[in-house]
Amino acid sequence: MNKIKDLPADDRPREKLVLRGPQSLTDAELVAILLRTGTKGKSVVFVAQEMITKEGNLARLATRSLSDLRKNAGVGKDKAATLLAAFEMSRRILSQEKWLSNKRVTSPEDVANFFIPLFRDEVKERFMVVCLNSANKIIAYDTISVGNLNSSVVHPREIFKTALEQNAASIILLHNHPSGNPDPSNEDIAITKKLVESGKIMDIPVYDHIILAGNNYTSFVEKRLI
Repeated sequence: MNKIKDLPADDRPREKLVLRGPQSLTDAELVAILLRTGTKGKSVVFVAQEMITKEGNLARLATRSLSDLRKNAGVGKDKAATLLAAFEMSRRILSQEKWLSNKRVTSPEDVANFFIPLFRDEVKERFMVVCLNSANKIIAYDTISVGNLNSSVVHPREIFKTALEQNAASIILLHNHPSGNPDPSNEDIAITKKLVESGKIMDIPVYDHIILAGNNYTSFVEKRLI
């Protein structure tokens, strides 16, 4: 039995995930979904379990390089690349969650360092609101608009709706310039001043507005624009 379709429906990893949720799957079944197919005489779940058994546990498997993963029988370049991408994604998520739970914003640079990697491949402007608690820790962030930044798409109602839902003590406005030019436009400045005034009314101050441009950034506070 070397094909998933030969397994009883309740034992097929993808079907189990859909019906019962990802928490119902074993480590081997999770890896099997990424591998997709097994080898002659071995089901994909069996191949996945062999890999995990060889390493001792899933955590150790997740530390292996592309070449190491390819040493497993039935794992070629494409399967190894899929596994590596999934493991790297997991590492980034854990890293970001740890940052969010522990990192206190002490400067615009703190915010820029965290968000620059998230915006690196963006080809359109994306405007976000970043919510802080009373200890200046990031508790949430949300995309408000995608496309050219203008007052018709950035409305105080949307900005402070997110802040109120998160019970934010303050917010940081954040958007990127795909052109690589970190300088704010007149529209950027006008929108920011409007939102700063709205924040005063809502008692949710705008801590800063940060523009990301490649590996550079501009802080409205540092530039004394707000």
